[in-house]
Amino acid sequence: MKSSVSIVIPVHNERLNLPQLIERCVKVGRTLDRPWELILIDDGSRDGSSEMLVEAAKTYPGEIKSLILNRNYGQHNAILCGFANAQGDVMVTLDADLQNPPEEIPKLLAAIDDGYDVVGSVRADRQDVFARKLFSGIINSIVRRSTGVQMHDYGCMLRAYKRRVVDAMLQCRERSTFIPVLANLFAKRVTEIPVAHAARAAGDSNYSVIKLVNLQFDLLTCMTAGPLRLLTWVGGGISAMAIGFAMLLFFLRVVLGSEWAGNGVFTLFSILFFFVGAQFVALGLMGEYVGRIHADVRERPRYILDNVVGETLAEVPSQGSVGNATPARTMA
Repeated sequence: MKSSVSIVIPVHNERLNLPQLIERCVKVGRTLDRPWELILIDDGSRDGSSEMLVEAAKTYPGEIKSLILNRNYGQHNAILCGFANAQGDVMVTLDADLQNPPEEIPKLLAAIDDGYDVVGSVRADRQDVFARKLFSGIINSIVRRSTGVQMHDYGCMLRAYKRRVVDAMLQCRERSTFIPVLANLFAKRVTEIPVAHAARAAGDSNYSVIKLVNLQFDLLTCMTAGPLRLLTWVGGGISAMAIGFAMLLFFLRVVLGSEWAGNGVFTLFSILFFFVGAQFVALGLMGEYVGRIHADVRERPRYILDNVVGETLAEVPSQGSVGNATPARTMA
């Protein structure tokens, strides 16, 4: 029998898209030649999405499990909650806005069946505005350079992971994480496939420009020490240039006399301010790391699960579970 699959979808204020999302996911699941379940995680929605997820679990018993978080913990922590409560041998993630068509899931499963541990996706003919495409391209480029993993579309959440990769991610204790990058650290074979992309069916994106910028800071500070190393090289280069400039000033003063540098006060002030700016940048980057160290030392749970509705492939965990628990591995 082929590996079972859990379709894991975080939901945050997607009431307008949920009816179509659930209908299409159930239709796709029923066509799969393997056991399947749909895990829906409400990430602190305030538009009635959580009530719709509870009703969906009651309407589709044995197929849908709805997890209701007590507040918003962020997309990636919601997905980790879904992973911890899913029972499939393969996990497929996608967004709830229907820009990732559920009908593309069989393509990812076919790649998993070919022996890949992680299957990413590249959005073909992407239906987003130019500014969002440009910003996404910059982020993807920075992530590739920072992590050394040459994948081209980290922003697309339509991805598939084998159970052993998911179990390894669940053992990680950092509070800030980025699942596509983290998964690649534990995968032996990784691939990407092109998938369709649709315009948002309804509602507004949950990722504003500010959130995308914050996501980039999360990526740089929680997944790599590259910024610190870059800061070291930049600081060394600035210091070398400063020494060279000081030697030049000394030489000119000796050759041309002290009067030559009498009017160079503002130049020295500009150099001073440049160094002050560089120090503030260094302190800001160090502050990002210190803040994340502080969060990890406190070991607060990634999420608090408020309610579980519905049973799928295995026994439902007890209510009120905390996000650091390691899931039981059972399979019907």
